[in-house]
Amino acid sequence: MTGPQPVILGEMPSLAKLYVNAAATAARRRVLGTHAGTALPECSHEVRGVKAEVTTLTAYQHLIGETASDVLPAGFLHALAFPLAMSVMNRDDFPLPLPGMIHLGNSVLQYAPLRFTEALDLRARVEKLRGHRAGTVFDVVAEVRAAGQDTLRWRGVSTYLSKGVFLPGIDKPTVPTVPSAFSAPDPTALWQLGVDTGRAYAAVSGDFNPIHLSVLTAKALGLRRSVAHGMYLASRALADVGAVKGDSFSWDVAFEAPVFLPAHVALDISTVQDNDGGWRRSDYVAWNARSGRKHFSGSVAAL
Repeated sequence: MTGPQPVILGEMPSLAKLYVNAAATAARRRVLGTHAGTALPECSHEVRGVKAEVTTLTAYQHLIGETASDVLPAGFLHALAFPLAMSVMNRDDFPLPLPGMIHLGNSVLQYAPLRFTEALDLRARVEKLRGHRAGTVFDVVAEVRAAGQDTLRWRGVSTYLSKGVFLPGIDKPTVPTVPSAFSAPDPTALWQLGVDTGRAYAAVSGDFNPIHLSVLTAKALGLRRSVAHGMYLASRALADVGAVKGDSFSWDVAFEAPVFLPAHVALDISTVQDNDGGWRRSDYVAWNARSGRKHFSGSVAAL
């Protein structure tokens, strides 16, 4: 395998400790007026022999509407690898403040199914630091393999924006991005998300970011209400696409506007067929059922 030199960790990092450390690091840098340079760390973090907990898997499948199965859903694999990705962004040589990061989108390649009985090797790194009209953007790449094997089974690229942070030497785009006009179609599904949606997803994903947990914790970080996890929303849309996607597929999502809880979210899924009438791709879009504002969109396609 090629790529950054791996740093082997003995166990999966604690997300709670990573969030606390990230907040402390950001505060220290603000007070001291220091930063960690202008380049991303050239290494990856890896944990070997990880196994999913069947109770957590079952709760995850139930929460997002996946059919009960021993196959690990693509979104579950993202959640499984997320603490490792966070550990890379918590490094002292990571140049951007972690608090306040905005999740712009995800691109996942599911090459082959993985089952909860399998031990997994997880790896994460950061790459492609680049300018954005609102700050600085970068990608987090997570990879999953069966333990001890070189064959890649799952790969996820998460794109984040560090809003308001402009690093020296990173050019900002000169042409502004103009969002495309959106006219809400007839929905194929309506989701009613309670105020506890963020806490429920945190319980199965381990992501207890305060912006998702309650009005009070969200307001403490500058938001008017708590917001739903982006990957909860995207994973629920993937579950609504259903088993037609098969065992090998690509899955993309772009986030446009947060879903403040509680919420009524409308979803439309449209299917594209190949020349033989079989499934080729499903496109989806979700919006606020009351205001019509688009929240996110994406696609699932056969590999």
